[in-house]
Amino acid sequence: MFEQAEPGTVYVITRYRKHNCNLRTQLDRIITKAGLKRWPKLFQNLRSTRETELAERWPEHVVCAWIGNSKAVARKHYLQVTEEHFERAAGISTSNNEGPDNNVQNAAQQNAEPCCTASHTGGEPAKFNTEQDIATQCEGVVGDTGFEPVTSRV
Repeated sequence: MFEQAEPGTVYVITRYRKHNCNLRTQLDRIITKAGLKRWPKLFQNLRSTRETELAERWPEHVVCAWIGNSKAVARKHYLQVTEEHFERAAGISTSNNEGPDNNVQNAAQQNAEPCCTASHTGGEPAKFNTEQDIATQCEGVVGDTGFEPVTSRV
């Protein structure tokens, strides 16, 4: 658009640059006409979504320079954890194919070992038939306080 604009033009879109222009009202009209439901804090949510999308691809300092806020403000108010983040962490394929391939991942996984076996003490691995067998074999390994060391409460 800059190439098609008059020489010396600073802004491509000039219609909404006036200080008395209410963009939210106009956007509300467009959303209503489209038959959609308006989000609360519409512009903040749009900004948050875009900043999160950009942060997936570009360094944080670059995104903050583009959006116009600090890293602290971005982290506190704009950057989001999305469903896609959870899906990728869980190894679930996503619609844009950025997640791991489930077939490859599942093929590489091995069956989980029981929590305790006699081999931990140098003997042959124990054979477990029930959860009670496992619990009995594991007695004494995990104390009353669990695996973590006891610390004083703060």
